[in-house]
Amino acid sequence: MRILAWMIVWGLAAALAGEVKLTDRQAEYIAQKVWQNEGAGQDKYLVHWNDGEDFASVGIGHFIWFSAGHTERFREVFPMVLVYLEHEGVKMPSWLNSKTPLPWDSKESFFYAKNTKSKHYRELFAFLKATQSYQARFMAKRLNEALPQMLETLNDPKQKALIRKRFDEVMHHADGSVNERGIYALLDYTNFKGEGTLESERYKGEGWGLLQVLEHMNPKEPHKLKAFADAAKAMLDRRIRNSPPARGEERWRKGWFVRLDTYWK
Repeated sequence: MRILAWMIVWGLAAALAGEVKLTDRQAEYIAQKVWQNEGAGQDKYLVHWNDGEDFASVGIGHFIWFSAGHTERFREVFPMVLVYLEHEGVKMPSWLNSKTPLPWDSKESFFYAKNTKSKHYRELFAFLKATQSYQARFMAKRLNEALPQMLETLNDPKQKALIRKRFDEVMHHADGSVNERGIYALLDYTNFKGEGTLESERYKGEGWGLLQVLEHMNPKEPHKLKAFADAAKAMLDRRIRNSPPARGEERWRKGWFVRLDTYWK
């Protein structure tokens, strides 16, 4: 397993300047790591609708998917996954493509379809179960694109240099060698809370994505992954404080922080 993890990291690090390419074994390893974080590795969470949310979360990355006509401040990621799968020539259910909205227009209709194992639910579940390695490749591609996206939103050259430096510090050890946990932390957090570049993904004007985490890392903390995890906790603390009370985001704090501790402990 240690060798496999090293292979993944080495392949990702070598490709970060271009398109990320993963072998089937590498993609499967990443899929299992992220899926353990998102759904405890349990099939029942592969197609899910969380309490307090107005959208479904599907796949190993719990990619957000909206029903027709629904809008949200959060980035709708599942259509992006489907665009990638279409590009890769992956066969989909006849009713599904990158422009298909979530087939259920309410949480109640979603759970009715899930509990009764409707045709759409069964086909969606089977599709997501069979394409886990492709979903992992999508997440690697998203990480590959995160740094240039973040830098594009910044005007100050010094701030750009700081973000590039901290991204590199998380990804590498002090001696310049690849830090496999650093790659995992960057990939997982980007999938978990986004790049931090969308103005809509803010509460009271303050974001919580990868960009904000890198901005708030403590430069005096010698352990860069601890600095990254601590900054992520601070950003999610701020998110919870700023969030609309009706969302009840406090209930997620403990689980979120357990996840962040896997980045360095």
